[in-house]
Amino acid sequence: MEVLTFSLNLTLDGCVDHQEGVADDETHAFFTRLMDECGAMLWGRVTYEMLESYWPAVARGDDEAPPAMREWAVKLEAKPKYVVSSTRKNFPWTNSHHIAGDLREGVQKLKDATPAGVLLGSGKLATELDRLDLIDEYKMLVHPRIAGHGPTLHQGGLPGTRQLELLSAEPLRNGAVAMHYRRAR
Repeated sequence: MEVLTFSLNLTLDGCVDHQEGVADDETHAFFTRLMDECGAMLWGRVTYEMLESYWPAVARGDDEAPPAMREWAVKLEAKPKYVVSSTRKNFPWTNSHHIAGDLREGVQKLKDATPAGVLLGSGKLATELDRLDLIDEYKMLVHPRIAGHGPTLHQGGLPGTRQLELLSAEPLRNGAVAMHYRRAR
């Protein structure tokens, strides 16, 4: 069975603002390993545009970056990237593809066509895909911070509680904890 894994940085109080996490070599190495294990990336338009505005320049060497960030950027450049958007149709970043039309059908087709699995990295899109019961696993990096603001994980709400099964919890040297859950079926 092909797996859709949702992975994101979040603070202890659930904030998913990308500026609130610990952005060090260990964090980048964690997400590089996750990306290496999957066959494709999946984002919403806002996340795609945020990433597109920075990482291609790092991959090309136009922006200075530590080795762990450069490794992430180079691998991300080569990885197939799928974007869900109803407002944008053109995605020029290398290996980027548009998912249009019915969300359930488009994401299920992507899952079926990607035996190595798909890594989802957009909070708002994750809420919609969770509502459609399409997310199989969660690999969250919980940072040792309390942000005191949003946006927060699943801020838009879900129709009911999701029961998860803990597969692993691994503390990192920087104080973050890598949590791996699977949906209880």
